[in-house]
Amino acid sequence: MVLGVMLGGLPASAGDDPAALIKALGTANFTEAEKIVGELGKTGDARVVPALEAFGAGDLYLRKSDGNVFIGKAAGSSLMLIDPLTGEKTGEEAKGALTKIKVNNTLRRAITAAEGGLTLMSPDRAKRLEAAATILKSPGADNLDLLETALASEQDGEVKKLLQQARAVSILGSDRPLEAKLQAVEAVEGLGGQDALAVLQPLRANADPALASAIDKAIGRIETKLSLWEAVQNIVYGLSLGSVLLLAAIGLAITFGVMGIINMAHGEMVMLGAYSTFVVQQMIRAHAPGLFEWSLAIALPVAFLVTGAVGFAIERCVIRFLYGRPLETLLATWGISLMLQQLVRSIFGPTNQEVGNPGWMSGSFDLGGLAITWNRLWILAFSLSVFVALLMLLKRSAFGLQMRAVTQNRRMASSMGIRTPWVDAFTFALGSGIAGMAGVALSQIDNVSPNLGQSYIIDSFMVVVFGGVGNLWGTLVGAFSLGILNKFLEPYAGAVLGKILVLVLIILFIQKRPRGLFALKGRAVDA
Repeated sequence: MVLGVMLGGLPASAGDDPAALIKALGTANFTEAEKIVGELGKTGDARVVPALEAFGAGDLYLRKSDGNVFIGKAAGSSLMLIDPLTGEKTGEEAKGALTKIKVNNTLRRAITAAEGGLTLMSPDRAKRLEAAATILKSPGADNLDLLETALASEQDGEVKKLLQQARAVSILGSDRPLEAKLQAVEAVEGLGGQDALAVLQPLRANADPALASAIDKAIGRIETKLSLWEAVQNIVYGLSLGSVLLLAAIGLAITFGVMGIINMAHGEMVMLGAYSTFVVQQMIRAHAPGLFEWSLAIALPVAFLVTGAVGFAIERCVIRFLYGRPLETLLATWGISLMLQQLVRSIFGPTNQEVGNPGWMSGSFDLGGLAITWNRLWILAFSLSVFVALLMLLKRSAFGLQMRAVTQNRRMASSMGIRTPWVDAFTFALGSGIAGMAGVALSQIDNVSPNLGQSYIIDSFMVVVFGGVGNLWGTLVGAFSLGILNKFLEPYAGAVLGKILVLVLIILFIQKRPRGLFALKGRAVDA
């Protein structure tokens, strides 16, 4: 009867009559309309969904002549009138004969909640999930009866869990007994994260002592879990950064360790690898679009061969004349890096180039309280694969044996018949090729520009020096250690100051262990 009086004389049965409720919207104020929307949601009649959608979009009209309500769609200078329940067209009407029913943001929230409730009983699982999620975001005591009805018949475990959480959130804003609210607090705590805090914290101020105590304990436990997940997330971010540093530094570890060459052009090998990816993708887009998902697999050997050839040419044309002269080598490779940057600018331009992400490297997924992106996960797997492959090459192949011999004692290796100049050349080419493969991976997470390599060259040298010059295991440990340390320092010191602190810590460490974490053994090395 209350609804009937509020709506200007409608009988109490209007609360169960969708047509009467929709008609009542024509003369209701905002407060009354919000209550009517709630009653429409309780009807469980899916036919009212188009009317609610039209109401939220501002397409619901009152006809002045008879007080009936219609959905109005523009038809030239007139409006096409559509029955809000049946969806049938009833003819056109001049705009002056109609009054648009106004809606505000509060009403839109109520409409969204009502639409969610109306689809809770849908046979489509996806719609039920969406409806439960909608009510969870816009809870209200008016939804409780509908939620409990849906819960009683729901068989799907995921939907049922979401409904239980939505019911718990709605109970906290209702006049249910204290015991029910205490149980609801436990259920809301199960939501975890900021969503649960957003529900519980506003209720704390006006809650009675027993409920307030339960809320405080729940908030404390949630914040503790959040702190733990944040620490784990920092470790994940650190491993992600470490995998990037490992890819960028592993080639440098080879050239620096075997030949003692301070290669300032190493970053440009990374850059050339990224541009190789861009060129491969452009050719695939132009000639074989169906192969785009395989573009990175095609780009990897291309980048390796291109940068390996460039590295071989640099060693044969420049580096081999400068062995034993580290300062000249540094200056020469720095000059080569500037030439390569300018060459790329001349060919591709100074602006960033677009490199696409294949479908299997796009998007992210949640694991507990962690958010993990697919591209970072694949790069981590790829960097470890490159590390294992390189380790096997060094340990199981004749070329790897020669590289290790030259590293440990160049003169003895030469006297045993090993052609050390060619070992140097192919080692430099191998390190450059691996840097090119790193560029393929980095093209998926960073801007492909002529300055790409400059972002990683200093960090790569820090990783190599920290881990131990020429030691692959040291490079692995150094890359992941510095990556994790960076991510733990950044929230407190900022990105720039965090890097400075890492540099200071490395300098202090090198004072104690000049050869890094894992120093190479050998007569020439130890001499």
